[in-house]
Amino acid sequence: MGRGLIVVDVQNDFCEGGSVPVRGGARIATAVADLVARSAGSDYQYVVATRDHHIDPGRHFSENPDFKDSFPVHCVAGGEGGEFHPNFAPTVSGGKVDAVFFKGAHSASKSGFEGADEHGTPLADWLRSREVEEVDVVGIATDHCVRATALDAVKAGFRARVLLDYSVGVAPETTATTLEDFRRAGVTVSGEAPMSQ
Repeated sequence: MGRGLIVVDVQNDFCEGGSVPVRGGARIATAVADLVARSAGSDYQYVVATRDHHIDPGRHFSENPDFKDSFPVHCVAGGEGGEFHPNFAPTVSGGKVDAVFFKGAHSASKSGFEGADEHGTPLADWLRSREVEEVDVVGIATDHCVRATALDAVKAGFRARVLLDYSVGVAPETTATTLEDFRRAGVTVSGEAPMSQ
């Protein structure tokens, strides 16, 4: 039985200084890089990362965003905001991440399971072909894309756990609701739930 780590959207636009920043994002980028350095090849057979990669996502971009379904322009394909945060990027370029899954080219697409790698392989298919049955999910943000990815992992038949020490939420209220959603869906959690800080 294989276990994988899914690192969700540790990108410039979701960290301090980005267009949709989550306070604590840069800290999480460092923490996740440390987790991968310690655990890749031992705790995890595979490590993958997801990236928002917007080309024309329609109403997902808005000048008057509701920050639920619509947001300011962010993670545009080819732009600096869509790149991995510098605290995490060396982990990817150094070969410690086995695959990157791009999502949201023409849609909102919060879940990593809506993404595909450079060959067009969906995340669920990629994991199944490598006999991964359990996944840990970390990244930005607990109450948005981490939430969607973890819930979709369970729907796709994987056992899923969210490592709260390596994720950061936007707001206490939505993070608390997310933890309830996890409980109801059978997603387990580990650690504390840091808010934006």
